[in-house]
Amino acid sequence: MFHVEQNIFSLISTTNKYFSRQNSETGLVCKDHLVTNEKFQILEADNGILKTDPVPPDLAKYYESKEYISHSDSKGNLFNRIYQLVKSHMLSKKAGWIREFISQGDILDFGAGTGEFLNKMKSYYWNVEGVEPNKTARELAILKGLNLKADLDQIQKSKYDVISLWHVLEHLPDLENKLSQFHKLLNDNGVLIIAVPNYNSYDANYYKEFWAAWDVPRHLWHFSRNGLKEKLAEFNFKFIEEKPLKFDSYYVSMLSEKNKNSGSNILNALYRGFISNRKAGSTGEYSSITYFFKKEG
Repeated sequence: MFHVEQNIFSLISTTNKYFSRQNSETGLVCKDHLVTNEKFQILEADNGILKTDPVPPDLAKYYESKEYISHSDSKGNLFNRIYQLVKSHMLSKKAGWIREFISQGDILDFGAGTGEFLNKMKSYYWNVEGVEPNKTARELAILKGLNLKADLDQIQKSKYDVISLWHVLEHLPDLENKLSQFHKLLNDNGVLIIAVPNYNSYDANYYKEFWAAWDVPRHLWHFSRNGLKEKLAEFNFKFIEEKPLKFDSYYVSMLSEKNKNSGSNILNALYRGFISNRKAGSTGEYSSITYFFKKEG
């Protein structure tokens, strides 16, 4: 959910004019628990948006790990089997959410992984297209009858009814450039769907620098609910609705326990995930949230 395969950097530029050191800090210093153990600061980038600092000149090496399952169909162990079961359940929910707005049409999934989401949309007779830079993931998608593109420049259509990014936006250094491109690629009144972690959630506050969804330096941006909405409004996207991703609180808590204790305290992770969702029931501050925006202008 939060870890992306090695070749995600081929989908983005690793230099970004929007990154600059600022005096305003959150006070957090987070470690890359996955690859290098290097430390990074979390700084304020904009109103309600934080950023990872510094941005390494070579982001590629930070994706060089085999511990990714979001671009895999593996069911090799219990954790992977549970992950795949939850993912299958969520595919149906995501498709249902989209069909509440548009029953049928053309969809582009940016960061499509192995193509399972697009395959689900295809089963509802949508015209589907996806961008996925990782070669292995694209090869798995071919087995599902999908021909994913390696880069946004290779897509076939000029307009889409829906563009979706499931835990991808936080990885993009050229954030504003991509938002501008998505606006151009959407039909009038088209829908942009963005799922990202929420740093105002209970589990983020509980785990602090060990919160797995910081995932520095792979996650370059960190969003609050208002921060993301305000940023999208700058690019003529009108906020419509948000949906919680309740399973993410458990998944993130399990990874956070590993970061904090160098081991898996499953019971505490499940408890913290439950408390996070319970508190969010009144505050709206879920661990991860899917946002729906409509194109304007």
